[in-house]
Amino acid sequence: MTKKIRILLYVLSFSVTCMILALLVHRGHFSDAAGNQSAGIQIETEEDTTLQENENEMIQSPIETESEESLMDDGVTTIVFAGDVLIAEAMEQYYDSEGVSRIVSNELLKEMQDADICMVNNEFQFSNRGTPMEDKKFTFQTDPKYVKILTDMGVDIVSLANNHSIDFGLEALEDTFATLDGAGILYAGAGMTKERAKQLQIIEADGRKIGFLAATRVIPVAEWNVDIREPGLFATYDDTQLVACIKEAKEKCDFLAVYVHWGIEREALPQEYQTVIARHCIEAGADVIIGAHPHVLQGIEFIEDKPVFYSLGNYVFAQTIAQTMLVKVEIQKNGEAVYSIIPAYAQNGMTKKFEGEGTEKLFTYMNEISSKNYVDTAGNIKQIQK
Repeated sequence: MTKKIRILLYVLSFSVTCMILALLVHRGHFSDAAGNQSAGIQIETEEDTTLQENENEMIQSPIETESEESLMDDGVTTIVFAGDVLIAEAMEQYYDSEGVSRIVSNELLKEMQDADICMVNNEFQFSNRGTPMEDKKFTFQTDPKYVKILTDMGVDIVSLANNHSIDFGLEALEDTFATLDGAGILYAGAGMTKERAKQLQIIEADGRKIGFLAATRVIPVAEWNVDIREPGLFATYDDTQLVACIKEAKEKCDFLAVYVHWGIEREALPQEYQTVIARHCIEAGADVIIGAHPHVLQGIEFIEDKPVFYSLGNYVFAQTIAQTMLVKVEIQKNGEAVYSIIPAYAQNGMTKKFEGEGTEKLFTYMNEISSKNYVDTAGNIKQIQK
């Protein structure tokens, strides 16, 4: 049952209950005011007669409302993707004092929480164990209790296929698995075994099976590759296995998203190998590709009418973020996927939605660094040939 359906069911049941209580209270009040029912005298007015007729009609036939399907579900499945998320010490302090809305603005939280499915790149480990990797400049770890930040944001699934998922070793990786499992958050791209790391993750929404795969082309040492040591990460320096997983996954789901960690940090344009992997993934059956690792936005490209978002940049990262965005996918009743971007930035540790001039600049920038697409003034993505 999706987040939207649970909310609508609650509203519907509450409304019906209130209607019935109102009718009962009204009748009891009228009878008491007349003061004659206890004496066996029944006084009937026009209002009484009308009310009784209405009640009889309600009893004889169900309340006529919109069908349950149309009321609870418009048939559109919404998926929201964000880029790199790091819960650093500063974020923990913000959360402890003011809650998740100190980390992500209410406007963006609404987009994430209201979506049927929300996915981010989890760029750290949930653990209090382990030793930071030697000779690695940045190592990221967070107390498992702060997984609540992800659930409060509305995150349903994360990618663990990245260059920080084993910063503090295998014990910390196992703690990360256990923490996410305990919070009810799915993870892709890593696992205790090869099979789990490469396993298709499926979330059902609106009668559709939405599939997710994740892989990384950025790991600091070969031993992080699950093919060399278990547990580990699904590495895709050679994309043969990823392509095979996509082909198999496409037979099991209605819509397939592939989240890939790749590229060069701070580079706005994708590397040639990114475009090659992207083409192979689309040809194998991926419906959308989401990229991470450069920590900045990269362009969008359509391959065989399917979009590739080469990098969404940092989303929550304990630092100022000049430009970032959410990618919103709305799968229509007929199966067509409609794409849009929600522009954002981060200041003083809070990620906020862009308004006005900032929005225009981000959309213009995305058009400048993209090849075969156009982002209109509302953030809708429409494929055109430049």
